[in-house]
Amino acid sequence: MNAELIAQNAAAAVIARFLKAQGVDRVFALCGGHIMPIWMAVDAQGIQIVDVRDERAAVYMAHAHADLTGGLGVALVTAGPGVTNAMTGIANAHVARAPVLILSGTPPRPQENRGALQDMAHTDFVRPLTRYARTVRQPELVLQELGEAVARARGECGEPGPAYLDFPVDTLRAIVPPVMQLPEYFAARPAVRVLPDPVMVDEAVALMWSARRPLVISGRGAKAAGPSLVRLLDRLHALYLDTGESRGLVPDDHPSVVAAMRGSVMGDADLIITIGRRLDFQLAYGSPAVFGDARFVRIGDCAGELRDNRRGAVELLATPEAALEAILQAAGDRKPSTDLEWAQAVKARHSSRVGKLADSMRTAPPGADGLMHPNRLLSVMRDALPDDAVVVADGGDFLSFARVGLPASTYLDPGSLGCIGIGTPFGIAASLACPDRTVVVATGDGAFGFNAMEIDTAVRHRAPLLIVVANNGSWAIEVRDQQETHGKVVGTRLQFADHAAMARAFGMHAERVERAEDLPAAMARALANRPALLDVLVTPDAPSSDAKSGLAWVPDLQPLAAWDDAERQWRQS
Repeated sequence: MNAELIAQNAAAAVIARFLKAQGVDRVFALCGGHIMPIWMAVDAQGIQIVDVRDERAAVYMAHAHADLTGGLGVALVTAGPGVTNAMTGIANAHVARAPVLILSGTPPRPQENRGALQDMAHTDFVRPLTRYARTVRQPELVLQELGEAVARARGECGEPGPAYLDFPVDTLRAIVPPVMQLPEYFAARPAVRVLPDPVMVDEAVALMWSARRPLVISGRGAKAAGPSLVRLLDRLHALYLDTGESRGLVPDDHPSVVAAMRGSVMGDADLIITIGRRLDFQLAYGSPAVFGDARFVRIGDCAGELRDNRRGAVELLATPEAALEAILQAAGDRKPSTDLEWAQAVKARHSSRVGKLADSMRTAPPGADGLMHPNRLLSVMRDALPDDAVVVADGGDFLSFARVGLPASTYLDPGSLGCIGIGTPFGIAASLACPDRTVVVATGDGAFGFNAMEIDTAVRHRAPLLIVVANNGSWAIEVRDQQETHGKVVGTRLQFADHAAMARAFGMHAERVERAEDLPAAMARALANRPALLDVLVTPDAPSSDAKSGLAWVPDLQPLAAWDDAERQWRQS
């Protein structure tokens, strides 16, 4: 067998061909000796390699790529510390249920368990965080294992999420027998579509069309069902709350949207319809202490979004889009029972709050230090960004401001794991996946520091994003030691570091903005010269409502402390 034929049939080359056949056009990676055969084979296939500065960022980018494209995100990380560095990104994809494939390598098989460089049992570490984790030692099994890992990542065998494979480096160079390279392994497979049970559909229609105060809450699983969801809201006249997992799916100006009334509407509704959404801490676990006597209709394509914490009166295990279309068809011309006066009153209060927020943001006074309020920064961003902008929000306290004050048709944030530091990596992946749209990262300075070096990645790959750092020089300054008699502050203050200077050192357009009146012009210049970074000094004297409650990382408007008190009272009653 000649050298060219050997190269074509080496396991690494087969892996690259498999990825290409699955529609993978970009992988996110950090180079290392144990993965060099895959690296070179992927490059030979014409798949773009976005080389990063830290393996966490590679997985974050694969995660964002999957979210925005609806395809498979792929991260390539080397052995040992490459895998352990990647684990935070894997954990975040695990909680977010993002379809990500992580590939790595191990020492040659004869050196296993003998103290070779970076010889670690990676699968033992990552198995609890993945849907599938295997070391593939036999070249004959490479395609079988790749197919299984991708199916698991996409949720074809249950809940979607990250899958992990690694390969001894000698396996990567070994020949996959041509007889084992069956064409079906290289076939691109459409997403699995699960149809709902017609009996359950009829029961759902009966509940939904008889409800007086229906409320729809969407999550990850609803992402591909936007048009069907809007049609349901129009037909049912239900009120609607999105979450970070599905923000932008329904336009902010749709008459069903009542995000500013989140706390009260959840208590008023008599029917809660969840679509691809877990009832986690952001939704008070579905507790009767918050939702009262409301009944639930749960729609999801996996058990984790169907019966966690609170069972539904009706549970539809189906692809959400298929379930919604079946519900609309079964309802026919039936007239809903929704109390329109109630719905209009809630919408009016929502609109009033939104208007007051926009006005207050434009006129938010500076702090005692003279620095601008974070809401002044967000108000300028609202005016400067186009309607179809992709917004990535990151941080602790600043995320609380951005989540409420920065509209977005497409939105990404740290999610329920609270994994701050995703901002710049998510933004890079988003700008590469959506080059014709404006991508902006709105991040606090503490969160920015986790992956600040990835601005180098943005410059090298000409990723057209804008990073806006709300620099308040603060880090956990409200954390107090409860064991101290006087509640001694144990957090520390960061310096007002010049992030713009660092960005310029990597060749990025960057400006530092200290005065609110200078911000609009700086924003315009930055948008015209992406990749770009604005380092905006904001006052630390303006804590968000979450920070005042000691809940700076909680992505919801309702203080969870109040929910906990309500649930305790309900359980005791």
